[in-house]
Amino acid sequence: MANPMPIEAKAASRAGTASLGDYAQLTKPRIILLLVITAYCAMVVAAHGLPPFLLSLYTLLGLALSAGGAHAVNMWYDRDIDAVMARTNDRPVPQGKIPAVRSLYFGISLMGVSLVLLLATVNLLTALLALGGFLYYVLIYTMWLKRSTPQNIVIGGGAGAFPPLIGWAAVTGQIGLAAVLMFLIIFLWTPPHFWALALYRQDDYRRAGVPMMPVVRGERSTKVQMISYAALLLIASAALYFTGVVGAAYLGIALALSIGFLVMTGLLLREHAPETTFARRTFGYSLLYLTVLFAAMVLNVRTF
Repeated sequence: MANPMPIEAKAASRAGTASLGDYAQLTKPRIILLLVITAYCAMVVAAHGLPPFLLSLYTLLGLALSAGGAHAVNMWYDRDIDAVMARTNDRPVPQGKIPAVRSLYFGISLMGVSLVLLLATVNLLTALLALGGFLYYVLIYTMWLKRSTPQNIVIGGGAGAFPPLIGWAAVTGQIGLAAVLMFLIIFLWTPPHFWALALYRQDDYRRAGVPMMPVVRGERSTKVQMISYAALLLIASAALYFTGVVGAAYLGIALALSIGFLVMTGLLLREHAPETTFARRTFGYSLLYLTVLFAAMVLNVRTF
C-alpha cells in the first residue's frame, strides 16, 4: 500500500493550485446526484404528490452538503490507497492539488453547515439522520470496514441507503414502513452494484490492499452472492407496493427491473477472467435499475 507522505510532499509543491472544480470533486458530485434523486423520490411518495418547494430545496441541499462532507473526509482518509488505484489516482488529494488536512476540514465544515441548515429549516429528525449517514460512511465504512473485511460494502452500504429516510422524515417528521423498505432496497442493491465494479477493477483493489469480495473470496463466490442479493432485492422492491403508497404500475416495473437484474447477475457465472464484458454491463444496468425504480415510485405514487 502506498505511503501517504509522498502525497503530502506533492501537495506542498503544488500549494495554491486548487480550483473550485477540485473542491467540487472532493464531494463526488455524481454520487450525490443519485443520493439526492432517491431522497426526493421518497419525499414525493411521503407527500403523496409534490412536496413544498422550499422544504425540498432545504432538505436536498442539506443532504448534498452532508454527503459531500462525508466524501471529502473519505478522500482525506483514503489518500494512500487512492494514489495507487487507477480509478482514483487523479483525485485532488493524491494529485497534490489539495492538502489532505484541508480535505478533512472541508468535509467537517460541510457537515456542520448541513446540520445547522436542516435544524433551522426542516426538523430535528432529518438533521440527525443526515448526521447519522455522515458518521456511518466515515466511521463505519471508511475507517473500519473498508480495509478490514470483504463484507465492507455489504454492511457499509447502509450509508448510501440513508437518503430515503432523510426525505421521508423531512415530509412527515417520522420514519414509516415505506421509507424502511426504500432503505432496504438500496441496502440490498449496493453489493451487486459495487461487486460488479470490483469484478473488473480487481487489480486496483489488490494493488491497494483493499479486501474486496472478488479479491478475497474469488469471482465465483462473489457472483453467487450477487445473485442472492438480486433475489432479495426483487422481494424488497415488490414489498413496497403492499404498503399502499404506490400503484400497480410500480409493481410491474419493479418486477421487470428485478428479473432483469437477476438475469444479468446470472449471466456473470458464464464469464471468466480476463473477460469483463458482463461485469461492466451489470454495473451499468444496476445504475439504470435504481434510477428507473425510484422514478417509477414517483410516477405511480398514490395521491389519496
